[in-house]
Amino acid sequence: MDFQTAREFVVRQTLGTREDLPDTFIACLRQGKPPVPGQVTSLLLALKVLFEGLKNEPTLDRTLTQALFILAYESRQLYTQGKKAGVSWPPMLDEDLGRIGKAAQSIVFGEWMG
Repeated sequence: MDFQTAREFVVRQTLGTREDLPDTFIACLRQGKPPVPGQVTSLLLALKVLFEGLKNEPTLDRTLTQALFILAYESRQLYTQGKKAGVSWPPMLDEDLGRIGKAAQSIVFGEWMG
């Protein structure tokens, strides 16, 4: 996966509208549905590619920063809300969200936290 593909994937999985992209990572969580198989793995790969491409950059663009915030913060909030509402999440999703959050944090801080 190259940098541009990784960026587009992360943005699409978080900022795409539910109507246009009903099976994006964040749309699934908002609907109380588990992510599509392979989605978390692809997100983690994309985040690692973004980290490598951005680790020496002095600034981040707003769109990507919004996507990283949604991945790190909103996905965790949606998971917690779903759990309280009785959603049966996949067993590894809690740990996966932790990895996603650390990867997003790594991009923002410029140092791999993984």
